[in-house]
Amino acid sequence: MHNSVKIFSGTSSQYLAEKIAEQYGTPLGKCITQKFSDGEFQPLFQESIRGATVFLVQSTFSPADNILELLLMIDAARRASAYKVVAVIPYYGYARQDRKDKPRVAIGAKLVANMITAAGADRVITMDLHAAQIQGYFDIPVDHLESSAIFIPYIENLKLENLTFAAPDVGSANRIREISSYFNTDMVICDKHRKRANEISSMVVIGDVEGKDIVLIDDICDTGGTLAKSAGLLKEKGARSVRALCTHPVLSGNAYANIENSVLEELVVCDTIPIKPGLSSKIKVLSVAEIFGVALRNAFENKSITSLFMHSQMRNK
Repeated sequence: MHNSVKIFSGTSSQYLAEKIAEQYGTPLGKCITQKFSDGEFQPLFQESIRGATVFLVQSTFSPADNILELLLMIDAARRASAYKVVAVIPYYGYARQDRKDKPRVAIGAKLVANMITAAGADRVITMDLHAAQIQGYFDIPVDHLESSAIFIPYIENLKLENLTFAAPDVGSANRIREISSYFNTDMVICDKHRKRANEISSMVVIGDVEGKDIVLIDDICDTGGTLAKSAGLLKEKGARSVRALCTHPVLSGNAYANIENSVLEELVVCDTIPIKPGLSSKIKVLSVAEIFGVALRNAFENKSITSLFMHSQMRNK
């Protein structure tokens, strides 16, 4: 009978996989990654997975070795006669390359999807894709979890008097519209213009923020420049307080200094990517382990995962 579950972790996500396995109620499987002197590596499962449903937890943030390790783990699980192989990717890297926005560039998000499918994954479970349409890049089922299930209770506990949500750019408007609709509050948009990646040349605020407690929401915090500039502009326009909630803390370059030196009250992130502790007193981490633990169980038991989505919460409120 195909009724056993095995949860394994790639090198970069072991801290999170341990918590997910604990939430699920099973020990984290034994797996090592052997490394050769030239930098080549080889994942190795240290226990039988024949006939098991195997969940492989690995976020695909930089370096690219994390993607390759996930692909090798999928291939190894398939060759070890796993019944099903599920790629659990809390942070899906290369998601910002979701279209040809300029001539002669790759669509990296689609290429990564092709590789995961070709490696032999039967299913993907991920969270807050940079663009929801990336789900369509896969020819296998994709369960797209939303961090709203984690952020909504946190925001409710803040009990802000004049709550207003802000999108740090036009691309985040739909995400903000859904959550502001849940709270029945106003929303504003910070419209930015870039000259090049990670460099903002200008920004304007669309909407009234005078005397408001602003919550900026985004899926990725990379250098922190957009959030810092947005927060400063919102304060200049009369906002009483500004805080930010971002799912994936990429936090590259001068991100920690940008956040620490900004007017943000706090930056709340999820643990889809590990952060460097002690570099900013303003960063708070919420865990996605519980929601992923439930998602894995529902996937294994062929139950609905829709109940984990924010839309379901909105209908049931």
